[in-house]
Amino acid sequence: MKAEILALLRDRQDYVSGQELCRRFGVSRTAVWKAIGQLKKEGYHIQAVQNRGYLLEQEELFGQHELESRMDTEWAGHPVSWYETLGSTNLQAKLDAENGAENGALIVADMQTAGRGRRGRTWNSPPGTNLYFTLILKPQIAPDQASMLTPLMGLAVAEGIRETCGLQTGIKWPNDVVIDGRKVCGILAEMSVEREFIHYVVVGVGINVGLQSFPEQVADTAVCLQEKCGGKVSRAELLVNVLKAFERYYAVFRKTGDLSDLRQMYGNLLVSRDKEVRVLDPKGEYQGIARGINETGELLVEKEDGVVTAVYAGEVSVRGIYGYV
Repeated sequence: MKAEILALLRDRQDYVSGQELCRRFGVSRTAVWKAIGQLKKEGYHIQAVQNRGYLLEQEELFGQHELESRMDTEWAGHPVSWYETLGSTNLQAKLDAENGAENGALIVADMQTAGRGRRGRTWNSPPGTNLYFTLILKPQIAPDQASMLTPLMGLAVAEGIRETCGLQTGIKWPNDVVIDGRKVCGILAEMSVEREFIHYVVVGVGINVGLQSFPEQVADTAVCLQEKCGGKVSRAELLVNVLKAFERYYAVFRKTGDLSDLRQMYGNLLVSRDKEVRVLDPKGEYQGIARGINETGELLVEKEDGVVTAVYAGEVSVRGIYGYV
């Protein structure tokens, strides 16, 4: 009930009488008073005025009830599990999935002590600053389709940021969202598969939100949303906006089984499109011009001889000729 009361107070942005809360949720005044008291202990500033009711002072808080009260998605983020500290949201999500967590379950942490990026890289995860979450999916698709979930989430993050902050972003293939050539988000998808059956896929996302000092090795290539938008950003609002966008793009993907209907949209956000790139393939490095993606999310690179090669993410990295993008 606390999450429902919180959602009502936030939406009303005015005093709500205790009588209305009792009637809405079918509980006693004492139960409402106790719930309000518990929310205050969690850090919410709620005014209680006789003959007027309760008023929530708008502020940024981040926790279980805040997320539950905002989660008006259809299926993504139900249920949501929030942790103050985790080793890794992806690791927790995989454990939950193994133990029966359903499609759409969400793991969110305020801080990670062992955050990971692509190819085993460390993801800096300080507390009270950024957004770290992992969505559990149990899709009825073939294993070779699972790689397309990463570009889907990339599109969702780009839209979520635009909706929340009004900022335009780009996508650095295959799993980074960037602003003005600097990384603001990384995505890591992992799956459990047996022969041709997917048990689950976990899609982990880390978004740099608040002002922070980045580690020296990424200081020149990383950026945060607050730096670009000039004001504080609600992590909870951003999370819900990303999940809503993901639901829409996921529905499109499920209809076709590929990215054919989203290919042009992704291409419009691809920061390397029609630019020179260097493909760092363990089998041999080469250069070419990025021409977008194909229906399965592979990067199309036109070599000097005019031959277009489809680059599969895997262990391959792509860099701009003169820098990160």
